[in-house]
Amino acid sequence: MRVSLSSDLVFRVLRSCSRCGTESLRFFNWACTCQPASYAPTSVEYEEIVKILAQTKKYESMWKIIHQMKSQRLGLSPNTACFIIEEFGKHGIIDQAVEIFNKLKHFDCKQNVDVFNSLLFALCEVKMFHGAYALIRRMIRKGEVPDKRTFAVLVNGWCSAGKMSEAQDFLEEMSRKGFNPPVRGRDLLIEGLLHAGYLESAKGMVRKMTKEGFVPDVGTFNSLMEAILKSGELDFCLSLYHSVCKLGLCPDIGTYKLLIPAVSKAGMIDEAFRLLHKSIEDGHKPFPSLYAPIIKGMCRRGQFDDAFSFFSEMKVKGHPPNRPVYTMLITMSGRGGRYVEAANYLAEMTEFGFTPISRCFDMVTDGLRSCGKHDLAEKLMQLEVSLQ
Repeated sequence: MRVSLSSDLVFRVLRSCSRCGTESLRFFNWACTCQPASYAPTSVEYEEIVKILAQTKKYESMWKIIHQMKSQRLGLSPNTACFIIEEFGKHGIIDQAVEIFNKLKHFDCKQNVDVFNSLLFALCEVKMFHGAYALIRRMIRKGEVPDKRTFAVLVNGWCSAGKMSEAQDFLEEMSRKGFNPPVRGRDLLIEGLLHAGYLESAKGMVRKMTKEGFVPDVGTFNSLMEAILKSGELDFCLSLYHSVCKLGLCPDIGTYKLLIPAVSKAGMIDEAFRLLHKSIEDGHKPFPSLYAPIIKGMCRRGQFDDAFSFFSEMKVKGHPPNRPVYTMLITMSGRGGRYVEAANYLAEMTEFGFTPISRCFDMVTDGLRSCGKHDLAEKLMQLEVSLQ
């Protein structure tokens, strides 16, 4: 059988085999030499195989392909250069990372801010912080302006090494030189501490900020909330949330997506409703991921009538329920012995084009039979058959 090779086909095959460096290279070489010669690789396929070889540590083959690209007058993109440099950094091969950075001009690749940031990342991975700081100075001399990642990479690196004071000194010095980060220095430090796993230190910094009347950026606040909730400190989260809101923090939808499920799971339904109503006041139309945890929490407490009423309200005022929400409500109704309501929701979700899972049909039909609702159970079985 003759296979017609195209750039798109070769790229898709390489992408699907990205974890197999040797096999990917063998396929690429076969495609390039396949007769009759109807296929010529473009920079897209070349860069994909280069990334695969870098990721699978086939560095010698990777360099050969890069030189092959040069002989074909195909340049290396900054995106691919960043990928290679960071792969070297992750594996501690800093000399190779520096080598390719220095050779980029020979491969028609500009040393832009993203490439500088990637080498900065590689240097921080091997804890060469003085080299990283020297690289930032070189970057500035070449006219590249540090961006958020420039600051974040170095701050994260220092925080990971427990060098908090060095991170603060760096931010202050950059500020004196007129290079302020796109976000405030304290937010970078908090995110750096979270990245390094120093949750208590991050909490302490936020406490200090709020005592001084300052609030973190909402993105930083959400990152902190997520880390604290994972540690199980819901009460601290709520206390901090109310404190920062009083100081002027405007929560975004991400804040509510973190807090509402957490308080609902803890059975704090009144608090969940307060948060939901606050999100609506802020202009957010409730998503299923916001109201479903509240419904589930009410069902757990046996408040089925309230849960059904709230679900009806959300169908009007919120975003339409999706398949997981219906599945959850049917499951919780069945567990609570509310089989008639569960059957109604099964029928309703099919009307909206959602196919119920067979487990829900089995649970509800068995429950209907056990409570003498044989006619309804029969109708449900007929519905299940009609959907097959």
